[in-house]
Amino acid sequence: MGKKLRVQRRGRGSPTFRAAKKGRVAPIKYPPLKAEGLRGVIRDLLHEAGRGAPLAHVELGEGMSYYISAPEGVHIGQEVAIGPDVPIRVGNVLPLGMIPEGTMVCNIELRPGDGGRIARSSGTYATVVSHMPTGTVVKMPSKRNIELPNDCRATIGIVAGGGRKEKPFMKAGERYHLEKAKGHVYPKTKGVSMTAASHPHGGGRHRHPGKSTTVSRHAPPGRKVGLIAARSSGKKKRRRRA
Repeated sequence: MGKKLRVQRRGRGSPTFRAAKKGRVAPIKYPPLKAEGLRGVIRDLLHEAGRGAPLAHVELGEGMSYYISAPEGVHIGQEVAIGPDVPIRVGNVLPLGMIPEGTMVCNIELRPGDGGRIARSSGTYATVVSHMPTGTVVKMPSKRNIELPNDCRATIGIVAGGGRKEKPFMKAGERYHLEKAKGHVYPKTKGVSMTAASHPHGGGRHRHPGKSTTVSRHAPPGRKVGLIAARSSGKKKRRRRA
């Protein structure tokens, strides 16, 4: 009888597969919408485990503070402001409708007040393309254009830490600790490399699954591996025109 697969054990939510809480600082999130018009100071630049970009701790007036992915060029002691009438300067937070076209922004909200969802990883940014009566068109880091409400807030600048992925992992241990901090599974082993008792694709001398790798969406745990609910698999063939 085979043992439980890794996907089965991971799905049970045991501490083995949970992201470590050690080294976590705080979530990235803008203050509530009522904080518009306030000015603050960057008190500290921090590193958080599992996050590639540095964190900036911003203290506002009235005892409020928030954490954000630090844009390139900010420093401890720099003044930042939140609101529709603040200057276009790196680190300031404005609604998309008030940001000039062509400006590079980061930590963009998908809905007003959600705290920021887009362009938060190291070296990423989005570009304000145009303003329309219904919203603002933004060019995403993926080069795709989307329209967002004018009231969605964004930070001026590019997230710091660009070029982080250019440095290779020299040891497997470095990669292990990074993936463990994020709660990812590492190392990842192919099913065909396992024994027949450890995975449905395992067994055999020639590293071949021996059966179709597509599986039903309603397959039971332990069988639900591979291409789940795939409509098609393999290389697409070009149809000849009549």
